[in-house]
Amino acid sequence: MQLLPKIGLSSKVSTAGQNRRSKAFFITLFLLPASALFFTFVLFPIVQGAYFSLYEWNGLGPLEKFVGLENFRTILKHVPFQKALLHNGIIIVLSLTIQLPLALALALLVRRNLPGRVVFRTIFFTPFIIAEAITAVLWSFIFNPRFEASHAINAFLDTVLPFFEPGPWLGDPDRVLIAIFVVLTWKYFGLHMILYVAGLQQIPKEVEESAEVDGANSWQVLWNVTLPMLSKTIVTTVYLSVLGSIQQFDLVWLMTQGGPVNSSEVLATYMYRYGFVSFRLGYGAAVAIYLFVICLIFSLIYQRLFMREDYAGRAI
Repeated sequence: MQLLPKIGLSSKVSTAGQNRRSKAFFITLFLLPASALFFTFVLFPIVQGAYFSLYEWNGLGPLEKFVGLENFRTILKHVPFQKALLHNGIIIVLSLTIQLPLALALALLVRRNLPGRVVFRTIFFTPFIIAEAITAVLWSFIFNPRFEASHAINAFLDTVLPFFEPGPWLGDPDRVLIAIFVVLTWKYFGLHMILYVAGLQQIPKEVEESAEVDGANSWQVLWNVTLPMLSKTIVTTVYLSVLGSIQQFDLVWLMTQGGPVNSSEVLATYMYRYGFVSFRLGYGAAVAIYLFVICLIFSLIYQRLFMREDYAGRAI
């Protein structure tokens, strides 16, 4: 009589073990295609690029001249690389201080019961869906001093700013980075605006109305209620903005090719110029590794500072 419970318990343990093995099999089966793609198109190119960076190679013949870490040391001493790193930093700072606040301000406007707010959202978001090549060509014409649009921009700024001196935008080393940032803002602030609108729609109106009933004015409600409840969306847009600024290539290359005199050179255009255009694939691979390490370090710091609470919540 005492053997029956033991037999029943052993059968339950055996069934649970079979269920776990079956579940593990199906999980592995479904993960295999994604894992194969991730290894083929992400991990393998990174490892291959790191291997190429140890050689002086033009991309045409076999890998013969091993130089070790010489490419990495040469890059750090190269003045155009230092300028490219500085320009990426400037774009990041401008994006965080101008582009994102502008997108947030517009999101706060269009989420209200503003007449025609759907039309405004569409207009603001439209530049984001335009291809970067088309955007670059369009703004190259606008900034071209032979066309009336460039004269109109200079005339407007000359009227608004007392110390402004009209001149070429893409051909002036002191203005070309500003022109690039204007184009980047025009194209991408609509994306951030839509993200902010989506985040604002998740905030219950009752919370803001309760703060107003308690005597808070509009600025106090915005600063103490709306923005704290929008913090996760703000953090996400900061992350996207920083990574996008670091990896920016198409607009800069098509509009200026990093010129004039490396005045608009960024890390991605520097990699392309000294890697592919100059047929120094080993050197370009070393630049790509630097770019990868910068993005990786930023992503790890971001997750450490801002995503820890989310991971802890999921674990619970």
